[in-house]
Amino acid sequence: MKIIANIRLKHGVLDPQGKAVHHALSSLGFNEVESVRIGKQIVLQVNETDAKKAKERAKLMCEELLANTVIEDYEIELE
Repeated sequence: MKIIANIRLKHGVLDPQGKAVHHALSSLGFNEVESVRIGKQIVLQVNETDAKKAKERAKLMCEELLANTVIEDYEIELE
């Protein structure tokens, strides 16, 4: 089973990388872009057939390692 963890900074947390990308896009003439937030996507292939169990394990992985839950939110998708 494939687990996709989408991780992004919480609302209100400064995103200097997003600001740099926004500035670069503006410099290239993409003035319609109002703001940019940078996140990450982690794709895991796991040996699990039970979707509920896989989602629980993925949540634990995010809480313990993959996401810094003080400043980041995450969403888990299963495929």
